[in-house]
Amino acid sequence: MSATITPYEDGPLIVRGDFELRTPDGETIDPARGTIALCRCGKSAIKPFCDGTHKTFGFKAGTKRD
Repeated sequence: MSATITPYEDGPLIVRGDFELRTPDGETIDPARGTIALCRCGKSAIKPFCDGTHKTFGFKAGTKRD
């Protein structure tokens, strides 16, 4: 499997490529596509996927790495 994960500033993690998504219990989650956005703010109604809720309350992902 090969995938790229791009953290969008103050937004989701964008996952592209060939990946497998699982629950903490090991159950497979069908992403239904080859590119997904994973929630980082914890407020999405469709976790683990991003629904854009981070924009409504000004989510900040933290400091950038140099």
